[in-house]
Amino acid sequence: MRLLLHICCGPCALYPIKQLADKKFKEVIGFYYNPNIHPPSEYKRRRDALQLTGMDVIYPPYVMEEYFRKTTSKEDRPERCQLCWDLRLAKTAEYAKKNNFDAFTTTLLISPYQDHELVKKIGEDVGRKKEIEFYYEDFRVGFRQSQESAKKSEMYRQNYCGCVFSELERVKV
Repeated sequence: MRLLLHICCGPCALYPIKQLADKKFKEVIGFYYNPNIHPPSEYKRRRDALQLTGMDVIYPPYVMEEYFRKTTSKEDRPERCQLCWDLRLAKTAEYAKKNNFDAFTTTLLISPYQDHELVKKIGEDVGRKKEIEFYYEDFRVGFRQSQESAKKSEMYRQNYCGCVFSELERVKV
């Protein structure tokens, strides 16, 4: 089976990459689609860190406007996050379907800071809608391991999800 792995960042990808390599998948390819990340310099830092994994990754164009169009006037959590996850997983599923992958999944399933059940539900719903399997695995057990591996290898580790709203929440201007 061929699996397309949506990747939010390098540190969150380390454990899922290892886990998926040990599974039934013949091929696992990364998909770095994150128009939510702001500013563009942050997007580039995360993209550059992801390249340290050595994984084959597809890098669709960075079009920040796609995120803003999807979340306009929805800057409050949890609705904003749900719309963002839907946008990114739908794009991943579309690419997977168009390019003959058997399934898709996401590294968002590793984060203890995200609404895990909602990410899972969105993935399953998108999979049904796009007619491609959403592969579910709870990667949260490897979150600390992934972060420690990133730290040891001096991989850039961010301290916010990426969107401008989460950055404002973090710094509380």
